[in-house]
Amino acid sequence: MSKSATIESGIPMSKTATHTASKSRFSTTTKVIVGACAAVLVLGGLIIAAMPQPGSNTPKTVEPRPTATASSAGALSAPELNFNFGSVSMARGKVTHRYWIRNAGTKPIVLGKMYTSCMCTTAALVKSSGRKFAPVGMPGHTPIPTLNETMQPNEEAMVEVVFDPAAHGPAGIGPTDRVVTIENSAGQPLELAFRANVTP
Repeated sequence: MSKSATIESGIPMSKTATHTASKSRFSTTTKVIVGACAAVLVLGGLIIAAMPQPGSNTPKTVEPRPTATASSAGALSAPELNFNFGSVSMARGKVTHRYWIRNAGTKPIVLGKMYTSCMCTTAALVKSSGRKFAPVGMPGHTPIPTLNETMQPNEEAMVEVVFDPAAHGPAGIGPTDRVVTIENSAGQPLELAFRANVTP
């Protein structure tokens, strides 16, 4: 017997049979390799498609609300109704923003109650005379006293808003929207809104 291959049973194989068996093993191996590569490419594509796009975690700009006019908030107006703190770290503590409000009417108006939409936020009225009222919070969490403060025509005042990003603990991480509401005798309450993206 020549040096040709043998089947496991010990029976010699012809050159043609050896070539066919070798070709069959090569074909099967090639199919397995091609299949594995295709699976890796498909999985890689799915992973890349599921990844967030660069900049997708960037805080979005708050869409401006309609300007406070006599039709939307009586004579009480504010040049800025929305503010975006952007990224706010819980570790760095509280942040503050000041909104200016104005009696844009021709008659005095009385500010009634002022309150916030969440216990993580407080707001304090500061009159042009420098008089500062005690900060108020969310109804149900803190008492909400009546301001009973008159604003003369064209008089301005400031609303100092303090947001505590750590107030809700780890559950408070992510985008946050809050509102400060000012009830007044001129009509519909004036709402001052802000947004923040809370990070650890």
